[in-house]
Amino acid sequence: MDKVKMFIDNDSIKGLMAYDVVIERSDSGMLVAKLSAPVMVRIDSDDTTLLEFPKGFHAVVFDDTVMTMSIKGDYGISDDKDQMVFAKRNVIVENTETHETLETESLFWDKRKKRIYTSAFVTIKGPDRVIYGDSLDADENFSKRIIHGVRATIDVEEQEEQ
Repeated sequence: MDKVKMFIDNDSIKGLMAYDVVIERSDSGMLVAKLSAPVMVRIDSDDTTLLEFPKGFHAVVFDDTVMTMSIKGDYGISDDKDQMVFAKRNVIVENTETHETLETESLFWDKRKKRIYTSAFVTIKGPDRVIYGDSLDADENFSKRIIHGVRATIDVEEQEEQ
Protein backbone atom coordinates (compact mmCIF):
# COMPACT_ATOMS: atom_id res chain seq x y z
CA MET A 1 0.00 0.00 0.00
CA ASP A 2 2.90 2.39 0.70
CA LYS A 3 4.19 1.87 -2.85
CA VAL A 4 0.74 2.65 -4.26
CA LYS A 5 0.57 5.84 -2.15
CA MET A 6 4.01 6.85 -3.38
CA PHE A 7 2.91 6.34 -6.98
CA ILE A 8 -0.20 8.53 -6.68
CA ASP A 9 1.28 11.10 -4.30
CA ASN A 10 1.65 14.35 -6.30
CA ASP A 11 4.83 15.31 -4.46
CA SER A 12 6.61 12.18 -5.71
CA ILE A 13 5.62 12.65 -9.38
CA LYS A 14 8.53 14.31 -11.20
CA GLY A 15 6.80 14.82 -14.51
CA LEU A 16 3.48 15.30 -16.20
CA MET A 17 2.21 15.08 -19.77
CA ALA A 18 -0.91 16.86 -21.01
CA TYR A 19 -2.65 17.08 -24.36
CA ASP A 20 -4.50 19.98 -26.03
CA VAL A 21 -3.26 22.42 -23.41
CA VAL A 22 -4.57 25.97 -23.03
CA ILE A 23 -3.05 28.09 -20.26
CA GLU A 24 -4.38 31.57 -19.58
CA ARG A 25 -2.65 34.07 -17.29
CA SER A 26 -4.51 37.05 -15.88
CA ASP A 27 -3.65 40.08 -13.79
CA SER A 28 -6.37 41.83 -11.79
CA GLY A 29 -8.99 39.91 -13.74
CA MET A 30 -7.60 40.92 -17.15
CA LEU A 31 -6.21 38.35 -19.58
CA VAL A 32 -2.51 39.13 -20.17
CA ALA A 33 -1.26 35.95 -21.87
CA LYS A 34 -2.55 32.74 -23.41
CA LEU A 35 -0.57 29.68 -24.43
CA SER A 36 -1.88 26.72 -26.40
CA ALA A 37 -0.10 23.52 -27.38
CA PRO A 38 -1.07 20.06 -28.60
CA VAL A 39 1.33 18.42 -26.09
CA MET A 40 3.00 19.73 -22.94
CA VAL A 41 5.54 17.82 -20.86
CA ARG A 42 6.31 19.13 -17.39
CA ILE A 43 9.60 17.99 -15.88
CA ASP A 44 10.26 18.82 -12.23
CA SER A 45 13.69 18.68 -10.64
CA ASP A 46 14.97 19.89 -7.30
CA ASP A 47 15.92 23.34 -8.58
CA THR A 48 13.63 24.10 -11.56
CA THR A 49 10.60 23.16 -13.59
CA LEU A 50 10.82 22.71 -17.35
CA LEU A 51 7.82 22.92 -19.65
CA GLU A 52 8.50 21.26 -22.99
CA PHE A 53 6.28 21.60 -26.06
CA PRO A 54 7.54 18.86 -28.40
CA LYS A 55 4.71 19.28 -30.95
CA GLY A 56 4.81 23.08 -31.03
CA PHE A 57 3.10 25.95 -29.24
CA HIS A 58 1.44 29.32 -29.78
CA ALA A 59 1.62 32.07 -27.13
CA VAL A 60 -0.21 35.40 -27.26
CA VAL A 61 0.38 38.51 -25.10
CA PHE A 62 -2.45 40.98 -24.45
CA ASP A 63 -2.56 44.59 -23.29
CA ASP A 64 -6.02 45.78 -22.23
CA THR A 65 -7.66 42.81 -24.04
CA VAL A 66 -5.87 43.71 -27.29
CA MET A 67 -3.35 41.23 -28.67
CA THR A 68 0.05 42.95 -28.88
CA MET A 69 2.41 40.08 -29.62
CA SER A 70 2.39 36.40 -30.46
CA ILE A 71 5.07 33.76 -30.81
CA LYS A 72 4.82 30.27 -32.22
CA GLY A 73 7.19 27.49 -33.10
CA ASP A 74 7.29 23.79 -33.89
CA TYR A 75 9.17 23.11 -30.61
CA GLY A 76 9.57 25.02 -27.38
CA ILE A 77 10.97 24.66 -23.88
CA SER A 78 10.62 26.98 -20.91
CA ASP A 79 12.84 27.00 -17.82
CA ASP A 80 11.00 28.30 -14.75
CA LYS A 81 14.14 29.06 -12.72
CA ASP A 82 16.05 30.98 -15.38
CA GLN A 83 12.88 32.54 -16.88
CA MET A 84 14.13 31.54 -20.33
CA VAL A 85 12.14 30.25 -23.30
CA PHE A 86 13.71 28.59 -26.32
CA ALA A 87 11.79 28.04 -29.55
CA LYS A 88 12.96 26.35 -32.72
CA ARG A 89 11.81 25.31 -36.17
CA ASN A 90 9.51 27.71 -37.99
CA VAL A 91 9.56 30.35 -35.25
CA ILE A 92 7.27 33.30 -35.99
CA VAL A 93 6.90 36.37 -33.79
CA GLU A 94 4.18 38.89 -34.65
CA ASN A 95 3.98 42.44 -33.32
CA THR A 96 0.41 43.58 -33.97
CA GLU A 97 1.18 47.18 -33.00
CA THR A 98 3.87 47.65 -35.68
CA HIS A 99 2.38 45.05 -38.07
CA GLU A 100 5.75 43.31 -38.31
CA THR A 101 6.56 39.61 -38.40
CA LEU A 102 9.87 38.02 -37.42
CA GLU A 103 10.71 34.62 -38.90
CA THR A 104 13.69 32.51 -37.82
CA GLU A 105 14.67 28.92 -37.05
CA SER A 106 15.60 29.45 -33.38
CA LEU A 107 14.92 32.11 -30.78
CA PHE A 108 15.67 32.72 -27.11
CA TRP A 109 13.34 34.82 -24.95
CA ASP A 110 14.77 36.10 -21.66
CA LYS A 111 11.63 36.97 -19.70
CA ARG A 112 13.56 38.66 -16.88
CA LYS A 113 15.37 41.06 -19.21
CA LYS A 114 12.40 41.25 -21.61
CA ARG A 115 14.73 40.50 -24.54
CA ILE A 116 14.62 38.15 -27.52
CA TYR A 117 17.69 37.08 -29.47
CA THR A 118 18.97 34.61 -32.01
CA SER A 119 22.16 33.82 -33.85
CA ALA A 120 20.12 32.29 -36.69
CA PHE A 121 19.15 33.98 -39.96
CA VAL A 122 16.16 36.34 -39.55
CA THR A 123 13.52 37.79 -41.83
CA ILE A 124 11.47 40.75 -40.63
CA LYS A 125 8.45 41.57 -42.75
CA GLY A 126 6.69 44.89 -42.27
CA PRO A 127 4.03 46.80 -44.14
CA ASP A 128 6.59 48.75 -46.15
CA ARG A 129 9.79 46.66 -46.17
CA VAL A 130 11.44 43.29 -45.66
CA ILE A 131 14.77 42.99 -43.80
CA TYR A 132 17.12 39.98 -43.94
CA GLY A 133 19.92 39.52 -41.41
CA ASP A 134 22.29 37.03 -39.83
CA SER A 135 21.14 37.47 -36.20
CA LEU A 136 19.01 39.63 -33.93
CA ASP A 137 18.94 41.17 -30.46
CA ALA A 138 15.74 43.03 -29.53
CA ASP A 139 13.24 43.93 -26.86
CA GLU A 140 10.56 41.28 -26.45
CA ASN A 141 8.14 42.79 -28.97
CA PHE A 142 11.09 43.46 -31.33
CA SER A 143 10.22 47.14 -31.82
CA LYS A 144 13.72 48.20 -30.68
CA ARG A 145 16.28 45.92 -32.28
CA ILE A 146 19.76 45.37 -33.56
CA ILE A 147 20.05 43.21 -36.67
CA HIS A 148 23.57 41.89 -37.20
CA GLY A 149 24.84 41.22 -40.71
CA VAL A 150 21.97 42.88 -42.56
CA ARG A 151 21.95 41.21 -45.96
CA ALA A 152 19.17 43.22 -47.57
CA THR A 153 16.44 45.73 -46.89
CA ILE A 154 13.78 45.64 -49.56
CA ASP A 155 11.18 48.39 -49.76
CA VAL A 156 7.72 47.10 -50.57
CA GLU A 157 5.38 49.29 -52.57
CA GLU A 158 1.66 48.77 -52.37
CA GLN A 159 0.09 47.95 -55.68
CA GLU A 160 -2.88 50.02 -56.67
CA GLU A 161 -6.11 48.14 -57.28
CA GLN A 162 -7.62 48.61 -60.72
